Amino acid sequence: MKFKHIILASAVLVSVSSFAQKDELKKLKKIYEKDVPSADDLADYKANLDKLAPLATEEGDKVYYDFYRVSIPGIEMAVLGPTASPDKLIKLFNPKAITDIANAYNATLDYEKKTGKKVFTDEIVKDISTFKPILVNVAINLGDAKKFKEAGDVLYSVYQLDKKDQDKLYYAASYAVNGLDYDIALEYYTELKRLKYTGEGTLYFAYNATSKTEENFGENKTLRDLAVKAGSHSKPREEKIPSKVGEIYKNIALILVEDGKIEEAKAAIADARNANPEDSGLILTEADLYLKINDFDNYTKLINEALAKKPNNADLVYNLGVISANANKLAEAEMYYKRTLEIDPNYFNALLNLSELKLRADEKYVSEMNKLGTSEKDNKRYEVIKAEREKCFKSVLPFLEKAVELKPEDDAAKKTLLSVYNALEMTDKYKALKAKQ
Repeated sequence: MKFKHIILASAVLVSVSSFAQKDELKKLKKIYEKDVPSADDLADYKANLDKLAPLATEEGDKVYYDFYRVSIPGIEMAVLGPTASPDKLIKLFNPKAITDIANAYNATLDYEKKTGKKVFTDEIVKDISTFKPILVNVAINLGDAKKFKEAGDVLYSVYQLDKKDQDKLYYAASYAVNGLDYDIALEYYTELKRLKYTGEGTLYFAYNATSKTEENFGENKTLRDLAVKAGSHSKPREEKIPSKVGEIYKNIALILVEDGKIEEAKAAIADARNANPEDSGLILTEADLYLKINDFDNYTKLINEALAKKPNNADLVYNLGVISANANKLAEAEMYYKRTLEIDPNYFNALLNLSELKLRADEKYVSEMNKLGTSEKDNKRYEVIKAEREKCFKSVLPFLEKAVELKPEDDAAKKTLLSVYNALEMTDKYKALKAKQ
């Protein structure tokens, strides 16, 4: 299925190299090669497929019959032409159709590799390259619409189309988790584990002189370097994509815990740590597991083990803060966030999370203030709470201001700082920051 034209992001036309062994295959090929097939062509195509089905007994005939069969959605889109809509694309190229295409493509590639005759191989490679970005955009749109199961199904189908692209399987698992489809998520994560997927890599950035913003070139170092050499970009930098192994095993464990399979969860983490003894993230994953099942002795033991291994690792200490905050151990979380900032004063997430942690007290203050009456006793209490509230706001001010200084484009940091300025009646600073939005 060679995608020659995409009209309105939907009309897909096809072409293929010559191949004919039976009359039906010749007729299919003739229709398949048309740039603009008609509705009658589509009807003839389907009729010839029906005739070929019982005749395709040899391995090669079966392979190429399936190849033509999965091309029906592409021909249907080509018949519609400019009248086709994105909705029609989603309907025709649904997860089942994509899975069928993937299976037929893979079977064809395997067969042609075995026979040494490249009939469709080159076409398939080109089709996959064209087809994948379209399907990824479909998945993203479904995810944005909160249709997580459908988004995950599409990405899993993309993975089946190109099993070297294991990132798509990882994100399909993430969508499955968001859609609360834990059985499917566990299946995908287990496959990632079997594949020894890490997700590690490097992102390449450079400053775009035209847009005056930093541009992300993904993992394409060559393209970034060419842009810098051409003079359109400057200030190149790199950013490591951390390993996702810890997260994958963590999610496997959490799903198993959710299913009541505690021992299996423990075994999964133990296997992960044996396979990746230097991955401190897995220590946190195991600690988080014990925290979930209220085994505080083992939790404390693992936290101390993590700190002993890397006492000055800002990421590790920060993650300890996140785990503690999620467990509502606020004093412990505050300690870890502050320690993170001692190691790295410019650690943006620690600045933001520490501010959020301290501001949790505001709900308590407001709730009590709203319950007070107008008696003298209540008025005195009101003034005490008001002073404590102002003290709380002032304590987070330096952290939030530093965060906004580091990342002025971050909306969450700016909104929180604006709220604090407003509460402290710092009108000039409020207006100055507001004007930058």
